[in-house]
Amino acid sequence: MENHVEKLRKELGLNQEEFAKAIRVSRQTVSSIETGKYNPSLDLAFTIANFFGKTIEEIFVNKGGI
Repeated sequence: MENHVEKLRKELGLNQEEFAKAIRVSRQTVSSIETGKYNPSLDLAFTIANFFGKTIEEIFVNKGGI
């Protein structure tokens, strides 16, 4: 799954550590999400979307079909 987390985070001028603290996860989790190595749980996806004031669909893009 592709996502726009890194782009949105950088637009706000936050580093990974600052963003991780804001959404209460580790910096490693943020890094893994941004590189596509980890897909967040639905709860975390909602937390990220709410943080940026966007919908989940605006941030996370399923390129693999179903």
